[in-house]
Amino acid sequence: MRQESGSETRPDERGAALAGKTVLVTGASSGIGRAIALAMARSGGDVAVTYRANEDGVRAVAREIETLGRRTHVAKLDLANAASIDALAEQVRAAFGRIDVWVNNAGADILTGRGAELSTLEKLDQLLAVDLRGTILASWKAAELMRAQPDGGVILNMSWDHVTFGLEGTNPEMFSAAKGGVMSFSKSLARSVAPKVRVNILAPGWIETAFGSGVGRPYYHQVEEATPLGRWGTPDDVARVAVFLASPDAAFLTGQMVMVNGGVIM
Repeated sequence: MRQESGSETRPDERGAALAGKTVLVTGASSGIGRAIALAMARSGGDVAVTYRANEDGVRAVAREIETLGRRTHVAKLDLANAASIDALAEQVRAAFGRIDVWVNNAGADILTGRGAELSTLEKLDQLLAVDLRGTILASWKAAELMRAQPDGGVILNMSWDHVTFGLEGTNPEMFSAAKGGVMSFSKSLARSVAPKVRVNILAPGWIETAFGSGVGRPYYHQVEEATPLGRWGTPDDVARVAVFLASPDAAFLTGQMVMVNGGVIM
């Protein structure tokens, strides 16, 4: 569909971008994962969603997917457990018959709630076990399934825009180690599984998730001022890019990292 000058195309307006596709989104109970799952459904996909602790949240997302006329499946996932990843793949394949798009969004929360109270070593262990090792294992499983499918598939992994630039502080150092590993791994995986499977990377910047909503106003405004586009991002900003990368419109893109960050890092 050709958009009118000055208008913006939203995922629900694209309609059939993912028609007939089956999508798996990990960590879909809230925030960016929730937005991606709903955007995929609005674009025509049937969407499986996972959670680790927030079952009520993911069930609510599943109900929204169903109201959009799409099929859904809810599964519990512990990304730090290889057996849990294998079981998830079998569940979703049994429910949908195949997996066309696998979005590795789930990650360890070391910034809010109980995660913020962990020791530095505990935070590092969580990030390496979930964000890095978990993403690697899940990507390998996704690639295994997709290479056996006639039409292959798409893997989207979640990194961080500052891995290419750096940010001062102990938490950013740890995020850089884990998310930088996700970036590098994904680029190598993209070469390994091409041409049948495409692998791309989402790298959000300052996004108004639970962390962004909880920072002090002076810091919040400092981020706004440092962002060329003048605002924090939203989960929907990330979701729109995820839909594009999953769709046939991105058929000639693989091994690429898209920074959804308003220009903070270029």
